[in-house]
This record gives sequence, structure tokens and C-alpha cells, in this order.
Amino acid sequence: MSKKHFISLADNIRANRAAFSPAAIDALAHFCREENPRFNESRWRDYIDGKVGPNGGEIKDDPA
Repeated sequence: MSKKHFISLADNIRANRAAFSPAAIDALAHFCREENPRFNESRWRDYIDGKVGPNGGEIKDDPA
């Protein structure tokens, strides 16, 4: 899986947060680590939690 896939997965988790238990997110994180050794789990989890943007940086305000 590529970074694009990890972001897409995280977007879906964020949009449907109630459907994902902590154990399910742990299992998905484990799967992602197995698929790509460069997977940055802490950044991925922070993005799901809304702490960072999709690339791990600061969340930018929507100008609209």
C-alpha cells in the first residue's frame, strides 16, 4: 500500500468513526505496518484523531 492508500483508509475511518472500535483500528494499523514497513502509525492515528493534516502537518483552516 502507498501513502495515498493509507490516507484514503484514514479518511474513511474518520468519516465513519462510530463503526470502528479501537480494536478494529489497531488491527488495521497492524495490517498497514505489514503491508509497508515505512508506514507511520503515529501520524496515521493522529490524522484519524484530527490532530494533523493528511501529510502529518498542521491542519489548515478552510478559507471558504
